[in-house]
Amino acid sequence: MALQGHIQELSEKHKKLEELITYEMAHPDWNEHRVAALKKQKLRIKDELERLRSDVH
Repeated sequence: MALQGHIQELSEKHKKLEELITYEMAHPDWNEHRVAALKKQKLRIKDELERLRSDVH
């Protein structure tokens, strides 16, 4: 199903963003604005995933 593929793709993007946020924050001179933007993007993906998953069930 195409929807399942889209959900999988978004899940992978969500995981990569989490890893990138962790990586960014591990550096002593991490950029607060960049991390905030990444977190917003991650939250948008999470919301979209929840909406899509509710449509499937």
